[in-house]
Amino acid sequence: AVHVFTKTKSFSDAANEYSTRLLAPDDWFSFWRLNCRVVGMHSLLNEMPAGYEMENKWTFLEEGDKRGVPVSPFLTTSGIVVKHKNEEGGMGIHFYKNATAGGDWIIQERIHNSEWVSSVLPSDAPLSTFRVITSSRASINLLEKPRASDIRALSCVFRAGRAGAATDHDSILFDIDPKTGILQKGTTNAHWYRLGLHEVLPGRCPWRSTHVTTHHPDGQIEVTGKVVPDMKGILALVENSHLKMCPDVPLVGWDVVLSTDKKVPVCLLEVNLSCNFFRGRFDMSVYVEFLDDLFKKLDETRRSSDDKKLN
Repeated sequence: AVHVFTKTKSFSDAANEYSTRLLAPDDWFSFWRLNCRVVGMHSLLNEMPAGYEMENKWTFLEEGDKRGVPVSPFLTTSGIVVKHKNEEGGMGIHFYKNATAGGDWIIQERIHNSEWVSSVLPSDAPLSTFRVITSSRASINLLEKPRASDIRALSCVFRAGRAGAATDHDSILFDIDPKTGILQKGTTNAHWYRLGLHEVLPGRCPWRSTHVTTHHPDGQIEVTGKVVPDMKGILALVENSHLKMCPDVPLVGWDVVLSTDKKVPVCLLEVNLSCNFFRGRFDMSVYVEFLDDLFKKLDETRRSSDDKKLN
């Protein structure tokens, strides 16, 4: 509200903004918090349905491989040794035991962006993924058999990694029209992660960001208006994967990769069950109706549990 007032000098605009932030916040972070509360309450009241185990990266890959879901390929060797090329005396050597052998590490070859993805990125960009959010009405009533019609894709965002970055967590977030696959204008959420009291000073950290970016800033590569190959196939993949792997989980964020691997040209890296829309647009009426039905069922479950404890 203070920020709006400094921009508009309008008490009315500031009051409206204050009311929105207090009573009906519509920023991406508030939706992320809401999604986290949904899965937290759902998992607690339903005694942790099996689908929540997919949050574990190794369980996800192992079960996905078993269930015919195209997950990112992993090596089955018992372990690897990594040595520094110059250090001696027992230094610079690291041993990694593979998860396939009971270890803590998932060992994979590096995945590379497909030719199409690379065409909208700088040459030294990281693996850049598509974040797709799906919802499952099968999670509302866990006693009923899940159906394909229960699963619905809500949003899709292309995370265009920045030049020299290790991962696409440092990226420009381009919204995608799920019906056409056309890339919309992009934005960022990096300003939410800037630390220090000095960042509140005028001219330091921007308070907001809007969808105004049409080109990747590292090379001025045109992105907006490009069409993602086989968008319908990508949405069908994540919806089918939600049905196969975790229909008992309300909301799932899928990290989808278009790669150069001819065996798995489209694959899933992992799932995120406390999922973030990453500034992607979605049908608010569909989202709110789903949450309303889910919360009603959760409230019914909570009241039933409380009654049993009292009796």
